[in-house]
Amino acid sequence: MTIYKNSPRIRSTLVLLAALPLGMAWAGSPGPNDPHRGGKLRLMSTAGAGTIDPHINYTLQFAQIFQGVYDGLVAFKKAPDAQAFTIVPDLAEALPAPENGGKRYVFKLRRGIKFSDGRELTANDVAASFRRIFKVSGPTAGSFYNGIVGADACLKTPASCTLAGGVVADAKAGTVTLNLVAPDAEIFYKLAVPHAFIVPADAPAKDVGVNPLPGTGAYKIVSYDPKKQLKLLRNPQFKPWSDEAQPDGYVDEVDYDFGLNDEDQVTAIANGQGDWMFNPLPADRLGELSSKYAKQLHVSPLTAMFYLPMNTRIAPFNNLQARQAVNLAIDRNALVKIYGGSNLATASCQVLPPQFAGYEAYCPYTKNPGSKWTAPDLARAKDLVKASGTAGQKVTLLTEDTAVGKQIGTYVLSVLNDLGYQASLKVLALGVEFTYIQNTQNKVQISYSNWYQDYPAPSNFLNVLFSCGSFHEGSDASINISGLCDKGLDADLNKAMSVGVTDPAAAAKLWAAIDRKVTDLAPVAVMFNPKQLDFVSKRVGGYQFSGQFYFLWNQAWVR
Repeated sequence: MTIYKNSPRIRSTLVLLAALPLGMAWAGSPGPNDPHRGGKLRLMSTAGAGTIDPHINYTLQFAQIFQGVYDGLVAFKKAPDAQAFTIVPDLAEALPAPENGGKRYVFKLRRGIKFSDGRELTANDVAASFRRIFKVSGPTAGSFYNGIVGADACLKTPASCTLAGGVVADAKAGTVTLNLVAPDAEIFYKLAVPHAFIVPADAPAKDVGVNPLPGTGAYKIVSYDPKKQLKLLRNPQFKPWSDEAQPDGYVDEVDYDFGLNDEDQVTAIANGQGDWMFNPLPADRLGELSSKYAKQLHVSPLTAMFYLPMNTRIAPFNNLQARQAVNLAIDRNALVKIYGGSNLATASCQVLPPQFAGYEAYCPYTKNPGSKWTAPDLARAKDLVKASGTAGQKVTLLTEDTAVGKQIGTYVLSVLNDLGYQASLKVLALGVEFTYIQNTQNKVQISYSNWYQDYPAPSNFLNVLFSCGSFHEGSDASINISGLCDKGLDADLNKAMSVGVTDPAAAAKLWAAIDRKVTDLAPVAVMFNPKQLDFVSKRVGGYQFSGQFYFLWNQAWVR
């Protein structure tokens, strides 16, 4: 796709971007200087992110919203940058010390916290919420919470899940005891993500879809239409108990509007008709924005990857050589330019991002295999396709209807055709594509996706995306999109997580080896590691970027 290599507009934009500091506003701080309550914040995306159920939805788009609506026993600190990776007590009064050799934790609940419908939070709500994770077959039930005593039985028969002995509620004492099969160094991280948020005990044991569940946070969801709008108002039952875990918000209302394309969203923010957009900014607008709206732009580093999952269970990508061919053929430099240039993305061949423990630079899919990607090797890739016997087969690539998604899809389509496949492109709405590509019934061969950390640990990339426990046949919540299930890899994953409890340094070496193994198995083609670029309206003040939740919308104020 030489258009991306030779576009003068892209080149001029990259020069502008290169002069701007990472992790800071590009110039000044937009909006009023003094924080104040009131007003309406207007967020935008091309579409809603599927179900509004916090135990099922597995998107950054709604995790960002859920953190102001729901709470867990513990939470990631609502603070800027890397401070956001700190775990603090939330519904629990304090972080409990491990007991029974690291296999038991007793959480003492705060008193007087109420759900948005007026009911007081109890220990029974907490225990029921953990059972519900399994009853609704949540996407991380088999990877985050399978270490809870009784989880094995719940995974086999979700409808009758009791977690007997695993989660013990004492309503009178106001405590919840969590018993684990084995020590877990990441247990607090797993308890702080949305899939462990607490909802009322009588919440339906099924996906609630567009009908929001009551929460305990500063805001409540009052309506949701995936094609039109998500509306939030202040939770009238909310009384702050921890500024670190669940701070009171500034705005009175949040309208998250859906339906505009990326270009129109940028224009709306520039004109003051919108305040922030979830979708990546279109590359062809970056030059204009950096010259006219520098005070409203913020760029921050991320621990994330954009990648192409390949279905290892159906042709042609049930063939290792075919998957490796795709990895060799894609021009990662062209893909970086589609995203916005080298100041907004870095080419990568491997799963772990550079900031993670266990990261050791590795790229076998380049003209000069070694520690970094240099150039595609189409000749070698074509030889692999020929050797695989898959040349000439029909391949359909799935992508989302964002500007970046469609451009990446168009480029990858050309690569697949160059490799000798009869390739076609299918574009789905943003709110549909992510769940569609997970469901094996849709027989998706190759797709476009991205992954943003749940928490800062290697297992959150390698175990969540590639373990057997993350694959669920016929489910919209099967985050192991490639369908890879390798018993040897699972054993390696379990060993690394176990070693990490007592020896993080030794575990890091194991994670590095696992990263290489997954890269060599090629269930996905990693394209690049992105950075976050946020564009906010002039009326927004108090912009903060959280390394965990990104734009902290509930800590911003408006004119």
